[in-house]
Amino acid sequence: MAVWTLHTAAYGGAAVQEAWRAATLSSLVERADANSLATAAVLSYPGKAPAQVWAERASQLAPESPAIGWLRVQICANTAGCDIREAATAMRWIDADNGAAWLPMLTVARKDRDTMEVDRILAHMAQGARFDLYWNQLVALMFDSLNASRRTAHGDYLAADWKRLNFVLGLAGAELIPAFSPLIDVCREPAASTERHEACLKISKIMQSSDTILAQMAGLNMERRLVPADSKEARAILERRRTLTWRMTMAAQVESPMLPWSKNARARRRLSRMRAMPREEDVCIAILQDHNLVIDPP
Repeated sequence: MAVWTLHTAAYGGAAVQEAWRAATLSSLVERADANSLATAAVLSYPGKAPAQVWAERASQLAPESPAIGWLRVQICANTAGCDIREAATAMRWIDADNGAAWLPMLTVARKDRDTMEVDRILAHMAQGARFDLYWNQLVALMFDSLNASRRTAHGDYLAADWKRLNFVLGLAGAELIPAFSPLIDVCREPAASTERHEACLKISKIMQSSDTILAQMAGLNMERRLVPADSKEARAILERRRTLTWRMTMAAQVESPMLPWSKNARARRRLSRMRAMPREEDVCIAILQDHNLVIDPP
């Protein structure tokens, strides 16, 4: 609801916002392709049954799409009564090398206080080659779906490209980024000699190459707790966090133009980068290079 509150205040009253949402949902569901239904699932209020139905239908229409598979998992995780095991298993079949696909099962195991299952899942996660949340792909997918349905939406609400992109970024951040706290908690200060310590250390390093900056930061924070505080590894982690924060902050600053008429052009350029690059950090680097800015902090 925080995303709706923000955009209601920024772009119109509650009645206009709700009319736009209803019209857009109707258009997306009527289009009935995988991307439209996936977008409808995220756009609908969290935890409602229609969102789960639309996400499952989108996954059926695009069974080989890891991005839509991930979206389905996140919608299911936020919907009471949804069988997260089935959705998570389907996700792992689609992208077996992605350690993030085990996160929902880890959350369940931790809630059940099943120590053996937690260790088994961590061992599987540590064998992954990636830890991706399909951020760039999903943002572009949702933007395109909203753009295709905008002619049937209400009035001029979110008519500008930059408004639509900002809305999608907020919506995706609220609905499609998982909670990392279960993983961080089970990896918190384990004994150095345990298998869990080694698994958590491997996972933290995999996360640091994630396609999403939040996951990278979570991986760095995990490793920081698993290495000696005065070690060279700890110092390298702090420097890497500083670099990531610099790139993300500076890219956001240069992409917030003072001149209103340049906002759409910059939004379209950012989307172009997101379509071409799988990693959020790489998009930030490209933006800084476009403006002839250094990519590392002074």
